Amino acid sequence: MNASGGNMSRWKGLPEELDPRVRQLVVRLRRVKDHGGLSLRRLAAKTGYSTSSWERYLSGRSLPPREAVEAMARLGGDDPVRLLALHEVAAEAWGKEPEQQEPPAATDPPRSHGRALRITLVAGSVALVLAVAAAVLLAVRLTDGESKAAAVPLASSASTAPGATKESEPPLYTCKAQRIDGRWYAGNSRTLKAVLATGNAGPEVAEAQCLLREAGLSPGAVDGIFGPHTEQAVRELQKRSGLVVDGIIGPHTWKALRE
Repeated sequence: MNASGGNMSRWKGLPEELDPRVRQLVVRLRRVKDHGGLSLRRLAAKTGYSTSSWERYLSGRSLPPREAVEAMARLGGDDPVRLLALHEVAAEAWGKEPEQQEPPAATDPPRSHGRALRITLVAGSVALVLAVAAAVLLAVRLTDGESKAAAVPLASSASTAPGATKESEPPLYTCKAQRIDGRWYAGNSRTLKAVLATGNAGPEVAEAQCLLREAGLSPGAVDGIFGPHTEQAVRELQKRSGLVVDGIIGPHTWKALRE
């Protein structure tokens, strides 16, 4: 990222381990900065948060405080209510309350070795939690109490010949679309709020894939894996529905899918 503070037309990719809810906030902040023609220097001068702080916020390495998000919305001419709602969800995912983030400062104080160690330990813990969550999603079909849980079919090791390898079969999902109380459901999940993005897997993803097909879009195979084809179909739906086109399924996109 350009530290000089110039307007950036090309952004570096966000960390793969970043929670989708935090990713959605950062993507929105980047869009507000670009559309508002805001430089890092101007953000630092107008908000009281240093350029290095804004670099961290816009690269997904640090969660911005609520006040910084509100100031960004005001300067960029964006809706502060929507940005603050995204920030609230992102703060919950980050594991901190908004008021626990760093206060505004013209320059950032030097980081102590102890703080750097704490940050490293937190990052490692987050990565471990994400890895465990991904393994659980692939091993068990969970729908947060909204649909039945079923074990993922596994290839039988007893039938594998010595010296031969046999891949585990992916979970099988079916699309049984029906309209209930004015909403469409495909029989895999009844969620209305799950946040999904590239890399996620499970019955919620399969539900979205079925509904994308019902909407006349092509998410690829209904395999419960959020890949490039599914992301492209989500973007097309968001564009068609007048939503923010970010390829991330949240409450607004679920509403469009189930209408």
